[in-house]
Amino acid sequence: MLIGKIQTIMTGAAVPFTRPETFSGIDKRPRTGSVSVGFEGLEGDEQGDRRVHGGPDKAIHHYPYEHYRHWRQTFGDRELLSAPGAFGENLSTVGLTEENICMGDILSCGTTVLEVSQTRQPCWKLDDRLDTKGAALEMQRSGKVGWYYRVLEPGVIEAGAPLNLLDRPHPEWPLSRVLQLLYLNTMDLDALVRLQSLRLPPSWQKIVANRIKTSSVESWAKRLSGPESSRS
Repeated sequence: MLIGKIQTIMTGAAVPFTRPETFSGIDKRPRTGSVSVGFEGLEGDEQGDRRVHGGPDKAIHHYPYEHYRHWRQTFGDRELLSAPGAFGENLSTVGLTEENICMGDILSCGTTVLEVSQTRQPCWKLDDRLDTKGAALEMQRSGKVGWYYRVLEPGVIEAGAPLNLLDRPHPEWPLSRVLQLLYLNTMDLDALVRLQSLRLPPSWQKIVANRIKTSSVESWAKRLSGPESSRS
């Protein structure tokens, strides 16, 4: 079933970032023509910290372009928010959001097959990218974070390629519900147990298992604040 099409494809190299000894590939630029897709993501795309970014469970980041209007209203009508790429996304679309994409959705795009693996967990690099303290936390609270794909079948994609929904094994788990559980209604134990039964990446398995075991929520401080900044 056709559910959308890719408007823009973006990749970027990992370069020194804003804080001492940090690197990032968040500054991504549009690609033209066909782009090869492997199990680790798009050809020519890099991540600055492979401990927390990239890898098979976060091979491709998809961010809805319609969210940009909200962020222009929130953060101001700045040049960075005038076109796709502000949030380090690989794929930009209109019409697909966290409300109508579900955990485990399987989609085809070009000659690739992709699986929705997890939502983004916003980090401090978004604060620095947007030059706005608290931007990552605001994105987390809003639920407008985008999502990641696993690559089930490598291939090639290009801008304008249709996105077709091949399977939806968990229609009861739209990403908006997942985000509500992760960041707002954080200790709904019944929902956590049900979420645990899905094919979650190891980092998420750990989060969910620890919440169930300890009846407490993990600290978000390191992810949201990052290393000490030398910026004024």
